[in-house]
Amino acid sequence: MTNLIENKLEEKKVIWVFIDSSQMDVETTQDQSQLLYVRMRSRSIHLAAEANGKRGSSVLKMEARRRIVAAAGRVIMDAVQAEWEPLSHWELDQRLDRAVEEMIEADLVAQVQEHAASVLKHASQQEDSSPADRDQTATLRASGSRSVQESALQRAHATEAMEANPTVQYVTNFLQSSNTGYSKNRLSGRARLSLSHTVLLSLTLLSKRISYRSVSSSFHLEKGNIHRIFFSFCEQVITQKDRLIQWPTGQEALQHLLPFSSWLSRSEGLEERGLPRVLGVLGHTRIPIRLPAGKPDSESDAPENEPHPDSWLNLELVCNDKGRFIYCHISKGSEKDRGSTLAERILQNPEMVPPGTCLIAGVGYPLTEQILTPFSAGRNPQENLFNRSVGSHLGRFNQAVADLKERFQKLRYLDMGNYDRAKAVVLTACILHNVFLDMGDVTKGLVESSTPEDVDEVNEDPAGVKMRETVVNLLYSTLEAAPQ
Repeated sequence: MTNLIENKLEEKKVIWVFIDSSQMDVETTQDQSQLLYVRMRSRSIHLAAEANGKRGSSVLKMEARRRIVAAAGRVIMDAVQAEWEPLSHWELDQRLDRAVEEMIEADLVAQVQEHAASVLKHASQQEDSSPADRDQTATLRASGSRSVQESALQRAHATEAMEANPTVQYVTNFLQSSNTGYSKNRLSGRARLSLSHTVLLSLTLLSKRISYRSVSSSFHLEKGNIHRIFFSFCEQVITQKDRLIQWPTGQEALQHLLPFSSWLSRSEGLEERGLPRVLGVLGHTRIPIRLPAGKPDSESDAPENEPHPDSWLNLELVCNDKGRFIYCHISKGSEKDRGSTLAERILQNPEMVPPGTCLIAGVGYPLTEQILTPFSAGRNPQENLFNRSVGSHLGRFNQAVADLKERFQKLRYLDMGNYDRAKAVVLTACILHNVFLDMGDVTKGLVESSTPEDVDEVNEDPAGVKMRETVVNLLYSTLEAAPQ
């Protein structure tokens, strides 16, 4: 401590202060939560300074001494604070994890030692027993050995069945070919799990509403290890987002265009007159999550019984004609600017929506030349006809969301209050949704009936208003001209 004080004083170029470390007492008491009392008695303070040959006044000397002692006190308190600084949250989590694992290992070692002691004791008793007892013991031991072998054989068959699962094999091959850390056969760390088992564990957690504790017995892993393995899996899948959730361009975009209305297939020349074809459908859904710590159940200015906006995530998607996601944006529930991120991106990159095409979106999204939305309430037959045509496309989006939640039922409620982790799980599910479509594995979910939401007024771009009116007129004129 004395050396540290002297070094600090040298750096500050203050006058030398010598402190007798033997007179420094640091007392801590358990009753007052390690409150630090520092008693310092300085035997002698020697001042050495260059002087011009004249002695200063006593007042100046006392002031100089006071400043020196104050500086020395600050240096001591800085050193003490650095020594007793509390651990950060990250360091505390790491030490707690390590302590828990050490406790578990110590408990397992104790159990093994206890079992070994009991076996030795039983063996010694057998040596003193009669031949009939020894024969009975040998028979019991043989039957126990057979049961252990049968249990091991069952586990081996279960492992082979899990690894033979086509879905597990496909995702495993996908990760191995993605040039990530999962190209290795096993994970690094305390819990070493084969890649196929890692995929199976993660898909199990995603596809069912179960906790880490529920799967710990099946995979013979501790809850903490399952948590780390699962989120490591999510991180590796997320690295493939740009590869799997990709906006179509060129010929790929043309292959997935849909007519604006299904009953217009009998009409010709409408595209030349300005009726666009549909590139994709834009919409959103809510993913409930646990309310973060420190958040009230409801906001003071929110309506009664209205949940806190941070108790869910906004999942904004664009799907194509096959229900494949070509765009994904996740935000907090308090963020209400629907479609603003995508609209800005399209404005900067107009080639995303080629001429003669458009996106369909629901009420509450911005109306632009590239994004057409329905009328909030049809006021005449023309608007009602337009809304029905748009509604068929919105139904396709709702089905894609239902399929996503049916396959990955964990999205029905994420029991996690950390936004980044919840976002990682949702994004992983969206990416794997496309992976399963690529392998031809389709899951159909039940579309939930939803009540109309109260949405704020959105800006309607004049070009978008003009485009919508053009489509309305073309649809109605074609319907009137059609033979009855």
